[in-house]
Amino acid sequence: MTPPAHDANATLTASGEVTTAGSQAPRTGARSAPGRWFGVADLSGLPPRTLRWVLRTGPGLLLCAAAVLISLAVNSRLPTVSPMLLAIVLGIVVRNTLRLPAAFEPGLTLAAKRILRIGVVLLGLQLVLSDIAALGGGMVLVVVCVVTTGILGTLLMGRLMGISSTQRLLIAGGFSICGAAAVAAVDGVIETEDEEEVVTAVALVVLFGTLAIPVLPLAAGVIGLSPVQTGLWAGASVHEVAQVVAIGGSIGGAALKAAVVTKLARVLLLAPVMAVVSVVRRRSAQQRTQGHRPPLVPLFVAGFVAMVVLRSCGILPESVLAAAKVVQTGALAAAMFALGCGVRLSMFRRVGARPLVLATASTALVSTVGLVGVLLAS
Repeated sequence: MTPPAHDANATLTASGEVTTAGSQAPRTGARSAPGRWFGVADLSGLPPRTLRWVLRTGPGLLLCAAAVLISLAVNSRLPTVSPMLLAIVLGIVVRNTLRLPAAFEPGLTLAAKRILRIGVVLLGLQLVLSDIAALGGGMVLVVVCVVTTGILGTLLMGRLMGISSTQRLLIAGGFSICGAAAVAAVDGVIETEDEEEVVTAVALVVLFGTLAIPVLPLAAGVIGLSPVQTGLWAGASVHEVAQVVAIGGSIGGAALKAAVVTKLARVLLLAPVMAVVSVVRRRSAQQRTQGHRPPLVPLFVAGFVAMVVLRSCGILPESVLAAAKVVQTGALAAAMFALGCGVRLSMFRRVGARPLVLATASTALVSTVGLVGVLLAS
């Protein structure tokens, strides 16, 4: 649809209304001068529809941007702490200590949905198919088994526990593939109605992945694994890429490389898993109603695959990849902050202990399959 033509005599109110000369527009604190937003950006040259969108989403997006900057600053001093972890914790703190005005909500919703999908698409630029193929057929098969068994086993255990289908699918994706990014991708496909389920899944990923950083190397020492085997086990079973990097880096260079490449092989399975979830949801929607059905392959999943292919072709310069990595981290951190702002501590009393029990069982399942697979493949 073509936006309405811009009126040169139009001015902008703080509420997003556009008035023309001859009408009276109230002045509020959101505008320090005609056409200026918070006294910083001159918006008077934008079309009215764009102006309204900026004013509606701007406050929440600016809040997300501030949270991202804080998270990146802390991460620069503490590299083993994921910016996404910091962002979601910051969001929870903000929501439960401050009273956020309603004006922030549209921007936070935009970050938790659309910006999150941009981050997932750019995640594909971390993957090089030749590196994953270099793992060998045995380890590639282990990765496939970990993801498949982890998802199906978690779904089955969650069903036996009486947990909702959306909640157990979010936990299964996060614990079996790539942590918070996978939770976000699942949410992007199934469009979870209860955002508390999304935040619960992310919080559980953060909790169990963080606990794995000290526990997994200790367990590997008791079992008698070599540094490379320990790295492979970490990559095959730990949830977040940052957590895998922390484990591998604490052991040595060879362990770090093995851990990261194995983990990225799991990330690569994000696309086919999301495609399967989308097909199942599409068939389910078709059986229930003849109305709207989810797309066969979500656009952001296709974008993720395109980025993997683009990176694997080797045509992108390092400067572009570095910039994309910053944008990807910022987009996912902004989304995690927005999700954190949806958490009220009282929700954990309503959720109960069942998701925690399911997360424990899922971690045990994925870790066991990963360990057995590494021992057989190496």
